[in-house]
Amino acid sequence: MDENTAQPAWRVAINGYGRIGQCLLRALVTGRHAGHFRVVAINELADLETISYLTRFDTTHGRFPLPISHGDDHLVVGQETIRVWHEADPARLSWDGRGIDLLFECSGSFSDRATAETYLKNGASRLLLSHPAGPDIDATIVFGVNNHLLRPQHRIVSAASCTTNCLTPILHILDRKFGVERGLVTTIHSAMNDQPVIDSYHNTNLRLTRSALHSIIPVDTGLAKGIERILPEMRDRFQCLHLRVPTINVSAMDVSVNLRQPTTVMMVNKLFREAATGAFAGLLAYTEEPQASVDFNTDPHSVIVDATQTRMVGEKMLKMLLWFDNEWGFANRMLDLGRLWLGLAGKSA
Repeated sequence: MDENTAQPAWRVAINGYGRIGQCLLRALVTGRHAGHFRVVAINELADLETISYLTRFDTTHGRFPLPISHGDDHLVVGQETIRVWHEADPARLSWDGRGIDLLFECSGSFSDRATAETYLKNGASRLLLSHPAGPDIDATIVFGVNNHLLRPQHRIVSAASCTTNCLTPILHILDRKFGVERGLVTTIHSAMNDQPVIDSYHNTNLRLTRSALHSIIPVDTGLAKGIERILPEMRDRFQCLHLRVPTINVSAMDVSVNLRQPTTVMMVNKLFREAATGAFAGLLAYTEEPQASVDFNTDPHSVIVDATQTRMVGEKMLKMLLWFDNEWGFANRMLDLGRLWLGLAGKSA
């Protein structure tokens, strides 16, 4: 987004400038999507001084690579000026004739079509949700798995979740090669902002009243439903658990599946090593290094297969360890999906 870069064709807005919203803006500047989108508007309840500060400085991903400043109603990123609103009620929000091709909905505050339609009525052509949504939206898409279902006439789409984007490519690949009978999955997820630093009366979920710094905390998960939505053939085949752990970013999945066809650790690792450089390049990565979670911070892939941890019991019971940056990886998939969607709609960047 410097002054020598041609104006991108795709004008986008971000509703909810939290962790994913901030990663989207950062990825648009520093990642491979730079130059394809132009952020022209942000709607965020926080004041502009706070927005500017949290854009400049980020504990997880480091300092922003461009100068950041702000005025009374706008954020300046490098040479680009982004208009900022602070509206909680979408009925009061007008995008002021900015011709928004795509609205990235990152607030997490709604998942229904009716509310999404309100945002569209006020000047955005399409809306992409950063979280799972109800059955009344047009589609839920995991890029690289079921994006063939995306249509140019769709107006409200969900990009599912970071966990669904991590797991479903793995299950898709395993099912095509060996067949998947059933499985158990435990997500080991970094702490999130719905958890307190110290014990606090801030949530009706009693486990989420406990300090994020001191415990491994089980929480509810809708991952099994997410699997079924993207891979309908997996209906009723999976049960999932979810643990929050005291780290600020990068999560893992402990995946156990029963396969229909016999295989070996060597064959499974070969399958994913080839996928990482073939059909799933850019979405799936593969490592045989003795790595820890911090090594995958700001990794743009949906999932990294840790081949050192692949195990078999007999010939059909498989266990895998998967890594994923639950912020950066997912933000990049939203941008992939946005580019595909707008391309199908006949726009060019």
